[in-house]
Amino acid sequence: MGYLAFSDQDRSQMLSYLGLRSVDDLFIDIPESIRIEGIDIDAGISELDVQLALREIAEKNVVFKPSRIFRGGGAYVRFIPAVVKAVISQPGFYSAYTPYQAEASQGWLQAIFEYQSYIAELTAMDVANASLYDGATALAEAAVMACVNTSKHKVVVAGYVNPVYLGVLRSFVIARGINVIEHRDVGGKVDLNALAETLGHDTAAVVFQNPNFLGLYEDAREIVGLARDNGALAIQIFDPIMLAIMEAPGSLGVDIAVGEGQQFGIPLQFGGPYVGLIACRQDLVRRLPGRLVGIAYDKEGRRGFTLTLQAREQHIRRERATSNICTNHALMALAATVYLAYMGNNGLKQIAELSVSRAHYLQKELEEKAGLPLAFNLPFGFEFPVRHPDPYGVERLLVEKGILPGLPLGRWFPELRDAMLFCTTEVNDKNSIDELVEALS
Repeated sequence: MGYLAFSDQDRSQMLSYLGLRSVDDLFIDIPESIRIEGIDIDAGISELDVQLALREIAEKNVVFKPSRIFRGGGAYVRFIPAVVKAVISQPGFYSAYTPYQAEASQGWLQAIFEYQSYIAELTAMDVANASLYDGATALAEAAVMACVNTSKHKVVVAGYVNPVYLGVLRSFVIARGINVIEHRDVGGKVDLNALAETLGHDTAAVVFQNPNFLGLYEDAREIVGLARDNGALAIQIFDPIMLAIMEAPGSLGVDIAVGEGQQFGIPLQFGGPYVGLIACRQDLVRRLPGRLVGIAYDKEGRRGFTLTLQAREQHIRRERATSNICTNHALMALAATVYLAYMGNNGLKQIAELSVSRAHYLQKELEEKAGLPLAFNLPFGFEFPVRHPDPYGVERLLVEKGILPGLPLGRWFPELRDAMLFCTTEVNDKNSIDELVEALS
């Protein structure tokens, strides 16, 4: 295997700096079962022949039809209207560069303002920023906001929260001296009495997810009340589609609402880029990271869009800026804006209701015909956990049949090593659901 533009000495120095023995160590995280030892392509062949050879290799990948994917856990297969790609592909928008300077065009600033308005309305919160990297970093930023605002350094994560989010949160705050305490009960949802004993007046924030990572509904209003009683902020991780049929975080008294906007017209695309949603109460706006776009008027009353509260920006406050550690994924935020404008309130509600109804149909069929009972007898949305003694065996069986089943949960939750998390969206039609059940039966 050749390495372009690197001498043996250069390569040796780079590996030594990284603490590695060989180039192969760079790929240690890739399972051996899917690794290939180089690509055998003859030198000097045409571009066409190279493309054909690479396409032949790519065809070895396992690709599932969207309707046969029943796995969620924070990233979902959704229908994306053609208008989304048509708009974001316009030359004026389609760029890897994220506009953030005061000189950004009026078109971009207006698009970001529209995005902020949609997220604020969807969450019933006072203000939303111009987006973050993803849902995980949005949670981490929210926790820092709470600690700075309360001058406390304890964050309690209540119930089944997305384990990836929790991992990012721990990594993000470790250097700030913030103590993250995980409070998870074995009953599938937050035990309010046990949570009350965990909290104290040294708590900066209570983090909860509703519906939680298992797709089960939490007693959100009661959790917010417990946070209030202890002088802590309430941070909710929300599902943006489910907000079409659930009470919004702002209506529950939540202080900061965060979520992942991937379901708003953004494909899975190997894990990113996605778009982080964050919104908060008005009195927390100066703690909010990232950029904010507002409307201004000149002396003749003409409207213009501009970055607002610019004392937060790095071109003014440098290292003390609250926007210097994040960027808005502007192109992804634009995709979400186009999606929301196209779908509207009724469209979002229909998608949410359809996803939930198909999940309940699948759950009933799995229990009655395949003998897979619910892990917890609790209300759920469009995701739900079921029990099976061998989740990975089920996975192998269904993958061979061209079906991607639910997510084995034992990877993160030892108490759920015999459980799988199934998911349905609007793309999982009845025929695909019946095929899944038949394969398991």
